[in-house]
Amino acid sequence: MSKKIIAVNAGPRKGWNTDTLITEAAKGAESAGAEIVRFDLFRLERYTGCISCFGCKKEKFKGRCVCRDGLTPVLDAIRESDGLIIGSPNYLSEMTSSFRALYERLIFQNLTYNVASPCCRERAVPVLLIMTSNAPDMAYSGLLSGYKQTLDRFVGPTQTLVSGNTLQLKDYGKTDWPWTLFDPEEKIRRRETVFPEECRRAFEMGAALAGK
Repeated sequence: MSKKIIAVNAGPRKGWNTDTLITEAAKGAESAGAEIVRFDLFRLERYTGCISCFGCKKEKFKGRCVCRDGLTPVLDAIRESDGLIIGSPNYLSEMTSSFRALYERLIFQNLTYNVASPCCRERAVPVLLIMTSNAPDMAYSGLLSGYKQTLDRFVGPTQTLVSGNTLQLKDYGKTDWPWTLFDPEEKIRRRETVFPEECRRAFEMGAALAGK
């Protein structure tokens, strides 16, 4: 039986950095024989982050978020999957609000507040976490480390991939205000030389995720 890998895009822009890397990772998982189920968080029905209802702390709902909205099928799919590929751009030194909404509910449903058994997940689901940013690759290493530690503990063993100094526009000269903070030529060079290597790494990491 083939493995089922869930691919979640927490970015809004189709065909750009985050979307491309997630797609390449999913292709890698497919090359290893996995079935891919994909969700684009910006295109789901309305949803929220954790509403602190504590329904998941009741024995009959143990490990399951009881809030029913656009994220419910995503959470259900992840719970029954063999791996998770999830990616987000970095906005204002954080992941997108869509990523945070899913992350809160994904983690909190497995958090018990019990010292002896702090996590009630039924089984580990390996994770590939992808982040893109217009800042240098290492600018948010601490942020990624924190997410990795929490995902390791409450979802499953987590690998990370960061793509920094990303190309944001096809033509920086067409902006109404000059974006003098960036070097467009350098960003284009990086897109043409480094980004293809990152896509290859995403493919390989996706294949490895499906092979676990």
